[in-house]
Amino acid sequence: MKKAKKAKDMSFKFTVSQSPKEVFEAVNNVRGWWNGEIEGETGRLGAKFKYTYRKMHKTTQKITKLTPNKKVVWHVLESYLSFAKNKEEWTGTDIVFEIKKNGDKTELLFTHVGLVPDCDCYDACHEGWGFLIKKSLKNLITTGVGKPDFH
Repeated sequence: MKKAKKAKDMSFKFTVSQSPKEVFEAVNNVRGWWNGEIEGETGRLGAKFKYTYRKMHKTTQKITKLTPNKKVVWHVLESYLSFAKNKEEWTGTDIVFEIKKNGDKTELLFTHVGLVPDCDCYDACHEGWGFLIKKSLKNLITTGVGKPDFH
């Protein structure tokens, strides 16, 4: 009997010349790379912050892991996605940033655990996260200026 294939969580990876410390600091500077309104602290273990983008997307994240220069985990406590059938699809998921040295470079692996291809918002979220991680966050790390608008 074959085992059922586990659905793959959404993830993106890139490598930069900056140090793990610089990558970690950029990840925690959420306002520098994630467009929308952010209320609350984004760089302290146990802190909660709210994210709002127009009337389309509202989430509350709790920082559940903050290992300096290595890992950041946000647990989504509440979510509202106006464009998805299941408006609370992100609730209970984890947003994970893993940072590791790779030779003289630093690798960032972003994974939204629980956001899988079967999710209603997967395609729209894949496009959004792809832009935010591979363009905006990467630009913040490499140039000091994120591109938080989808332009």
